[in-house]
Amino acid sequence: MSYHQTTLTLPAYARGIHIITPKVEEAISQLLPHSNKVGLVHLFLLHTSASLAINENADPDVRIDTEDWLNKIAPEDQPEYRHTLEGSDDLPAHLKSMMLGVSLTIPLVDGELGLGMWQGVYLCEHRNLPEYGGQRKLVITVNT
Repeated sequence: MSYHQTTLTLPAYARGIHIITPKVEEAISQLLPHSNKVGLVHLFLLHTSASLAINENADPDVRIDTEDWLNKIAPEDQPEYRHTLEGSDDLPAHLKSMMLGVSLTIPLVDGELGLGMWQGVYLCEHRNLPEYGGQRKLVITVNT
C-alpha cells in the first residue's frame, strides 16, 4: 500500500457552487503516472468558509437551487449572529461549511475517480468576493 499526496490551489470562485472534477482529475493524473491504479482518493479542503460535495454534474440548475436552499437555511444579516467581523456572510459561510463538510472519500477505479455518470465534485464557495473567499487549497491524498 502506498500514499501519494499533493495540494491543489484552486482559483478564486464567485460565491456559489462550482464543479471542480476536471481539476481534481488532472491533479490525480499528475500524481499517479500509471492509470491502472485502484484505491481511495481523499479530498480535504483547508478552509472553514467553503465546502465540498458530490452531486449532479450536468444540469446547472441543481447548483443554483442548492445555493438558494443553503441561503434559506443559513441566511445573512441575522441580528442574533455574533461572528460578523468579516461581514454578514461570515457566520453563514461557516454554518454551510459545517453542514456540507470539508472532506470527501472517493474510490479510485483504473486510475480515475470512481464517480457515477451524473456525479461531479463541487467546491461550494460560501463567501462573497472580492473581500473574502479567494483561492482555496485542496489536499488530495491517494491511497493505492
